[in-house]
Amino acid sequence: MNNILSAEAGPPPIDRAIQIAGSAQALARALGVTRAAVSQWRFPNRRVPAQHCPRIERLTGGFVRCEDLRPDVDWSYLRTAKRKPPQKAEA
Repeated sequence: MNNILSAEAGPPPIDRAIQIAGSAQALARALGVTRAAVSQWRFPNRRVPAQHCPRIERLTGGFVRCEDLRPDVDWSYLRTAKRKPPQKAEA
């Protein structure tokens, strides 16, 4: 049985995200982009823009990870970077 939530085998990551969201339109709406944009990300020569990956990961409950969508981006840097409190402006 092929589980749509399994990253090991099965549909590409963007297709899993679409399935989890319910449709390309639902994913597009959640991301604030057009359905056409989401559909284009399914083509081999198109990639999900990196700025959408963290939101897709959150929307899918981690079943589709940033690393799955964009393995060319160093997500480990973002995951391990410690956030510093904002600096107060000097007067």
